[in-house]
Amino acid sequence: MTDQVKHELSYDEKVDTEVVPRTEAEAWVDGLSETDFAIEQKKLLRKIDTRLLPTLFVLLILNYLDRNALASARVQGLEADLGLVGNQFNIAISVLFAGYILGQIPSNLILSRVRPSIYLSLFVALWGAVSTCTAASQNFTHLVVIRFFLGITESPYFPGALFLLSSWYTKRELAFRTSVLYTASLLSGAFGGLIAAGVQSGMDGVAGLASWRWLFILEGGVTICVALISAIVLPDYPATTRWLSDREKALAVARLQRDTGVVDAETMTLWQSFVAAATDYKLWVLALIIITKTTAGAVTQFIPTVVNTFGMDKVLTLVLTAPPYLFAAAISLWISWSSDRRPERCFHLLTPLLFGMVGFVVAATTKGTAPRYFSLFLMVGGMFGSYNVALAWISSTFARPRAKRAAAYATINSLGNIAQIWSPYLYDKRYGPKYTLAFSVNACMAAASVAFCLVLRMCLLRENRNMDAREEDPEEEKRIRYIL
Repeated sequence: MTDQVKHELSYDEKVDTEVVPRTEAEAWVDGLSETDFAIEQKKLLRKIDTRLLPTLFVLLILNYLDRNALASARVQGLEADLGLVGNQFNIAISVLFAGYILGQIPSNLILSRVRPSIYLSLFVALWGAVSTCTAASQNFTHLVVIRFFLGITESPYFPGALFLLSSWYTKRELAFRTSVLYTASLLSGAFGGLIAAGVQSGMDGVAGLASWRWLFILEGGVTICVALISAIVLPDYPATTRWLSDREKALAVARLQRDTGVVDAETMTLWQSFVAAATDYKLWVLALIIITKTTAGAVTQFIPTVVNTFGMDKVLTLVLTAPPYLFAAAISLWISWSSDRRPERCFHLLTPLLFGMVGFVVAATTKGTAPRYFSLFLMVGGMFGSYNVALAWISSTFARPRAKRAAAYATINSLGNIAQIWSPYLYDKRYGPKYTLAFSVNACMAAASVAFCLVLRMCLLRENRNMDAREEDPEEEKRIRYIL
């Protein structure tokens, strides 16, 4: 057994060997038959699904709307109004991710110790306020400073939302629900173009403000309002959510214990949880999958720019950005449902990546409007139709303890977003309108991501075989086999 495995088991053993008096609610759960347990579990899932998923879904739409509004604002005339020259727009895109990366790991480590309903909602309100300030930008300096702080304030939400989902759902439930959440980011791409088109056609010049300024005011204001509601609606953790009864709390904890084999209690310090995740080689393989995938997926920041090369008016250009995202959202739900049903991760992740790679090749070799627009469907659907499977793979690979899982999510997501700092420079104006370099690099990165998926699958298969070979060891009964 490796030192890492021994380290992790030492925390689990503390929980398993500790004698804790059973409460009335826990005794009630223990007394349920398998049939009654399934019935009660279904009721609990329905209650959580109707509050947790819709709230996180709406917040993630707003998260990506506020983050990606700059791409639509470019079509609406932001560059000319602020006097941006050269690659200054690309700098404004990338600087957000510098702030975004800095905040994720410490935020998720803190989140494992506080109330998510309050903590996440606070940062939602903060990023809404910062995003609204973009409307007051008068020059490049203003824009860069605001974008940096937008990245800082947005950084807790997405890894925090993923961690919160993984704290409520079993491995067989997680991929589909993660896909429901991540579909929000894809729909935001569709809604973002449609909202920008509406603002462009109906509000340009109102009160003397350009349409792109109204875009930031409206979207940021809505975000602040929704944040206040989310603080009331969001749950915390299974054992601490105030609007669950004692029996529901006990049931929520028990079903996760059955899934992972141990109680998900906190025995690690913040630093120990980070070290436990960072010293696990599987984290770095998963990070390479996400880094290469995210590099190729950076095209979403420039979908309006690519569509703008078709030579159509501003409103139609913004409208045409929506269909590829709607297609990707539908694909995402189907792939995740299939991944949970089997359950299987690797091939559900790499197959769409291959189609995305084809899309990049098509875009790199032609400037024709029809094939290039079709390539957008392959790009967005391939890169993001299976992204939720990658996120679910992180959770099932780092099932316990909770603090280690939080550190893994934040570390991998932070490393993955490093690509967002440099990849915008591939879409410099001097490479347009064909952007051959960008699409060629993206195709190579998609291929690399496929290769790393296969590497991780082989590693997990080997670990499962090693655990099977040691199954006579009673400690091995506590370890759940990895999903491939």
